[in-house]
Amino acid sequence: MFYEDLSEYGYQDEDAFTDRESGFFALWYRPAYTRLNIGWLKAGRPYSTGTVPAEFVRKLKAVQEAQRMNVCLGVHECDLCPAGAAPEGNGEVRIPGVPGVAYAAPFLITHYITTHGYRPPQVFIDAVLAVDVDAWAATRWPDIPFPWVPDDAELLLE
Repeated sequence: MFYEDLSEYGYQDEDAFTDRESGFFALWYRPAYTRLNIGWLKAGRPYSTGTVPAEFVRKLKAVQEAQRMNVCLGVHECDLCPAGAAPEGNGEVRIPGVPGVAYAAPFLITHYITTHGYRPPQVFIDAVLAVDVDAWAATRWPDIPFPWVPDDAELLLE
């Protein structure tokens, strides 16, 4: 699946943060913020390459350990890797940007960066560097340290 960096996300109408410990409970809502695509790469399509700060990669991995967004039953294989050696991902990552904007990336984004040399746009790098990963790691269900979860978000308990 390919989407141009910084194009408007439209894959799913809703966003759902899933409890990282149970994997079954979710905080579901229709976002009022703008979601922008980052890192939806596909073989045969050009993408930016270059180095990124080590702290950026560390923080992105920490967010991915703590955050479960739009986890799907199926998986997406990295089609940039040779067949049979490709890692799989089954969810997304949300990184808050400027007020009212969140970046929507596939869970494989860290693989794309560390293995294939993908360099996301600087605004995404800056947004990741601004994330309080300690808040994500310390927060327990159903609290989510994401700035724009609406008050009427629905808790899915089964």
